[in-house]
Amino acid sequence: MIASRTNVLITTIDTVAGHEIVQVIGLVRGSTVRAKHIGTDIVAGLKNLVGGEMTGYSSLMAGAREQAIDRMVAEAHAMGANAVVGFRMETSAIMAGASEIVAYGTAVKLS
Repeated sequence: MIASRTNVLITTIDTVAGHEIVQVIGLVRGSTVRAKHIGTDIVAGLKNLVGGEMTGYSSLMAGAREQAIDRMVAEAHAMGANAVVGFRMETSAIMAGASEIVAYGTAVKLS
């Protein structure tokens, strides 16, 4: 995956074809914790009976992923990086009904 946000390149691999890493700045990360909404739970409960995608949860998680990535990119940009290599994401349950999404990677300067 290669993406670009505010002129910070994000890649899941450790190199970027056609570029050289001229400085390794360090670990950057962004995270967010999101909780379910009671209305989403009711709709999901009904959807669980008939099957199909639980779009309320999908939308919640998509927004959380984007926010975590945006926070990671902001940290990388503030450190003077123009790329994040080795990008990864993780999620974990904080408590019943709440999850944390963490985006992380290595901030670097590319030539």
